[in-house]
Amino acid sequence: MAIKAHMETLNQRHQELEAAIAAETKAPGFDDLRVVELKRQKLKIKDQLEELRTQTKMAS
Repeated sequence: MAIKAHMETLNQRHQELEAAIAAETKAPGFDDLRVVELKRQKLKIKDQLEELRTQTKMAS
């Protein structure tokens, strides 16, 4: 169950980052470096989620 809760937390954070990226890019004169950093964080979370999915499949 701990893994499932962790995955849900990561999914929530992934969605928050997606919303932050969308909001940032809609702002006039948005900060490219900020968007790149947000995308990097989002990708890191995606990788973590994939790793957890792989682990849960192997444990089954």
